[in-house]
Amino acid sequence: MPYLFSYGTLQQEEVQLSIFDRKVKGAPDTLIGYVIAGVRINNPGVVGISGKEFHPIARKTGAFNHRIPGTVFEVTEEELKHSDSYEVDAYKRVETVLASGKSAWVYVEA
Repeated sequence: MPYLFSYGTLQQEEVQLSIFDRKVKGAPDTLIGYVIAGVRINNPGVVGISGKEFHPIARKTGAFNHRIPGTVFEVTEEELKHSDSYEVDAYKRVETVLASGKSAWVYVEA
């Protein structure tokens, strides 16, 4: 099963229940080479699920000392597709290696 790293709203229980139809258990981990920025969400469905108009977004710097803490989840391929439909065009899904050494998908600035 694939890993999915979240530093934002995918960590919220209500978002997980809406997207995955279950609460997803995860473990703390860190995304390396990125900093947090913000993005305004104009999709009313996404705002309705998250309860937030502004979401964090990971902006790549490539600097080893730039790190974003978050949670890594083990999800199914189907759940990964569901999370794709939740994320707006400002994000793209990329595969990366986390501080733990796990290879995981993460949504970053497009």
